[in-house]
Amino acid sequence: MRPTTIDDYVGQRHIFGDGAVLRNAILQNNIPSMILWGPPGVGKTTLAYLISKHLKRSFLSLSAINSGLKDVREVIGKADEIRNFEQEHPILFIDEIDRF
Repeated sequence: MRPTTIDDYVGQRHIFGDGAVLRNAILQNNIPSMILWGPPGVGKTTLAYLISKHLKRSFLSLSAINSGLKDVREVIGKADEIRNFEQEHPILFIDEIDRF
């Protein structure tokens, strides 16, 4: 039931609708570091995944609930390897980052 493209994503029109800041950043391939905040089930992970899919970038995900510093270092190392090989910055999504 998840959307499969950024055009299928519903909600947050003020930042993601036509002409909005985040949509323009995606269309210009100029994604900043960002924090997606909200209650469970509003689409934070889905949005991050759709951005990576639209930009044809690797999507790396980590949950702070069951990860430690070693896991963070490993995923950042993997992101560096991908970036060096593919010449594109992967999207790194850390879920529940406030748990660190």
